[in-house]
Amino acid sequence: KEMQFRTKDEYLRFAETMMARPPAFIAFEILYWTGLRGGELLALTPSDFDFSKGKLSVAKSYQRLKGRDVITDPKTPKSVRVVKMPKFLSDEVRDYVERKKGSVGPRDRLFPVTKSTLAKEMKAGSEKAGVKRIRIHDLRHTHVSLLIDMGFSATAIADRVGHESIDITYNYAHLFPSKQAEMADKLNMERGN
Repeated sequence: KEMQFRTKDEYLRFAETMMARPPAFIAFEILYWTGLRGGELLALTPSDFDFSKGKLSVAKSYQRLKGRDVITDPKTPKSVRVVKMPKFLSDEVRDYVERKKGSVGPRDRLFPVTKSTLAKEMKAGSEKAGVKRIRIHDLRHTHVSLLIDMGFSATAIADRVGHESIDITYNYAHLFPSKQAEMADKLNMERGN
């Protein structure tokens, strides 16, 4: 299927509607601001976070197979990674984990739901916010496009999101040209014109 994206404004409007539903809100915040895959998110446990360093370890993935919850290795070897979270996200997740103490152990899934549950939350929140509905995986595309727009290199983005090959990141090449005019202007300034 074709990649779809959400603008930052669309995401923020959507996120505001989700605040009343803390588990879904935190799940979508992690997806949008880190670029994790849905299965990686759903496998997260409190022990995967180092809040003192603002880091999140990705080393497993969740799937529902034949009606059973299964934790597997991530999609590819490069999918095993440590993702640095922005401070606000680290604080949001830390507060969420602290509220869950007593009901969620260090190795229990933080989001004990399925991808279809997240999809239903996405649909309801999108309708309420008046933004287009996208797939859960499209939040990953949105994160990559945000990083491209911010000027990060394809190599740095590939490392962050766990792309096995830089070629996968170049699937977003149609987004990189938007930086061409800015590059030309900066090169012009370098020359002194």
